[in-house]
Amino acid sequence: MKKVIITGSNGLLGQTLVKLLAADKNNYTVYGFSRGENRCKENNFAYISVDLTNKHLLKKAVKQIQPDVIINTAAMTQVDVCEVEKDACYLTNVTLVKWLVDISEKNSCHLVHISTDFIFDGKKGNYKETDEPNPLSYYGFSKLKAEEIITNSSVHYTILRTILVYGLVDQMKRNNIVLWVREMLANNKEITIVNDQFRAPTYVEDLAMACKISMDKSAKGVFHISSSTLLSVYEIAQQIASVFNLDKNLIKPISSKTLNQRAIRPSKTGFDLSKTNTQLLFYPKSFKESLVAFKQKIS
Repeated sequence: MKKVIITGSNGLLGQTLVKLLAADKNNYTVYGFSRGENRCKENNFAYISVDLTNKHLLKKAVKQIQPDVIINTAAMTQVDVCEVEKDACYLTNVTLVKWLVDISEKNSCHLVHISTDFIFDGKKGNYKETDEPNPLSYYGFSKLKAEEIITNSSVHYTILRTILVYGLVDQMKRNNIVLWVREMLANNKEITIVNDQFRAPTYVEDLAMACKISMDKSAKGVFHISSSTLLSVYEIAQQIASVFNLDKNLIKPISSKTLNQRAIRPSKTGFDLSKTNTQLLFYPKSFKESLVAFKQKIS
């Protein structure tokens, strides 16, 4: 029986993971750490309201549990906000990770950490795990810094880099591209979408399953998790419209240059998934296939 702590258990990935692991009560005892009220209504799950940016409270809460695995899904991910609120970004995305590394070393537990395609500059696309990072934004910098802290430690770790995660859970505080496009088009609202940035969106159920597999296999190292198709953000919106039977004509393409975004985004990411396929034996589907599965789940 593995004792698993999920930090950020109230978020999209956190809730999805709680649901996945709590369903297997013969193998996992699941603990969720997050701020505020618990949003997960699962059995075989204990919730602890804790301010993750308070080192003393965090250490005390972990010490009581003595976990085998910590899955860190907590992060500040609003790219433009990170560019402005650098201290808050650093605290959550870097300092918290440093504490979790220290805790994991002391407790000899496996740390599974979520990272991002934004550690790359987007000049190449189809990135391998071994490609040279070069973040363009403070968010990307903070996530790379966290990776370096983990990889330079003695902790047993898995880093899962991912791209544009989407899905749906209870009481969601943050939107994602699929829900936003669907909502806007369903209300017959015209939307402008960039056609010169390329991504491979990730279904949250796939990312949660990758966390579980990494934990079960005790996998060590960095792995890429996303859908298997690289699309422009405009094409992503077109496919959302198509799968949900909405009006594609409401989607208007624009260039990134016309957006006044504070943070620079990489123009082309996407992942080479061959290491994930061969070592984790995990084969993410195309965006369209996952989107169809998501539609069936919510309808």
